[in-house]
Amino acid sequence: MDLKSYTENIYIIPILVFSVVIHEIAHGWVALRCGDSTAKDLGRITLNPVPHIDLLGSIIVPLFSIIATGRVFIAWAKPVPIDPRNFRHFKRDDNLVTLAGPISNLIIAFICVFGTAGMFYLLNNVNPAEGSFGYEFLNYLLKMFYAGVVLNVSLAVFNMLPIPPLDGSHVLANMLPDELAFRYRNIGFLGIFIILALFNFVPGFSGIFVSIITFVAKPYLDLINLLIK
Repeated sequence: MDLKSYTENIYIIPILVFSVVIHEIAHGWVALRCGDSTAKDLGRITLNPVPHIDLLGSIIVPLFSIIATGRVFIAWAKPVPIDPRNFRHFKRDDNLVTLAGPISNLIIAFICVFGTAGMFYLLNNVNPAEGSFGYEFLNYLLKMFYAGVVLNVSLAVFNMLPIPPLDGSHVLANMLPDELAFRYRNIGFLGIFIILALFNFVPGFSGIFVSIITFVAKPYLDLINLLIK
């Protein structure tokens, strides 16, 4: 059985929504631990996906990506509101809140490894009749979990690009002198156009991006192969 065939795209939608929601919850939860209750007060630390869904980043861009390329590398949810003035130690806490999102995606990718291995085991040992509800359900979960590994690694890598408003820009800003950091942060959502330009007009950028994802994802995929032997 070729596990690579399980990256068929329709199965990515549930894990995509779950992953971007957990990403934002992680930001809000760590912010709360660092002294800022803004996300909690506005009801954003919740598994209910509705408050987190961004029409462009959670629906339009992923669907266009699936139709155009057959995979999803870029997606985002509505950013959780954070008021860094409430942080006890601004730069430290801002970095912690920032890193919480990508780290949550790497954790989800790790969980998806075991989900993939578990569904593979059930399909090959319980042997539900092909075409039955049990077979189709387990097959669906297998595809979803396998796709979830690469998807979440992709989300983590994408969000760590040091371009506002992505998470990586916060880490870089906290390393800059205050005046330069202020100007850099003010790029704001104009950074989206920089990102689009990099992917579409800079030769080799997409290839480097995919190579980084492949490098980070390899230990996860190797673990799947080890577990299903």
